[in-house]
Amino acid sequence: MDRKEINQIVEALLFASPEPLTQAQLNSIFEMDLIDPELTSLENIIEDLRNQYNKNDNAFTIVQVASGYQLVSRSEYEVFIRRLLKKSGRLALTNASLETLAIVAYRQPVNRFEIESIRGVDSSGVLRTLLSKNLIKIKGRDSGPGRPLLYNTTEKYLEYFGLSNLSEMPKLSELADLEKSESHQENQTDAFE
Repeated sequence: MDRKEINQIVEALLFASPEPLTQAQLNSIFEMDLIDPELTSLENIIEDLRNQYNKNDNAFTIVQVASGYQLVSRSEYEVFIRRLLKKSGRLALTNASLETLAIVAYRQPVNRFEIESIRGVDSSGVLRTLLSKNLIKIKGRDSGPGRPLLYNTTEKYLEYFGLSNLSEMPKLSELADLEKSESHQENQTDAFE
């Protein structure tokens, strides 16, 4: 197989895959064919395909999501796709779910008792909801009394929020600075009322 044929195969895999395509998956697909590993480097193939899509001004591109790559439509066509699918495209999460998810994301691995001490309310129902939506997972058990379950975020969490990895999340200090600047701006606009 030559580079062009491998690129076409990867393009077909990206199109058919409902989840991000990883290098490990690609290696398993080509393991029976004795191909130069340089030709099956997912990063190189993705770069070739992106260049081709940009050159042809295609309505789709490839983005890095979680631990792999996905073929997605360009954001300027989102409105039209939503109309076709008649969906909002948003995962419905309550404020309680968002609070709990943020605690898990920033404190992981974290147990239910730590989450409840931060939120101040029972969080078992919210944790069940987040588990059912596959946004969090059980990582194991804490070594503390009662050996409570520990929770972590999942790959789906990264996909949903468009993150490649957890290090792309805003730092807590950045969020605090943003909140301070917003409250300062509100105080300034109050003077004009």
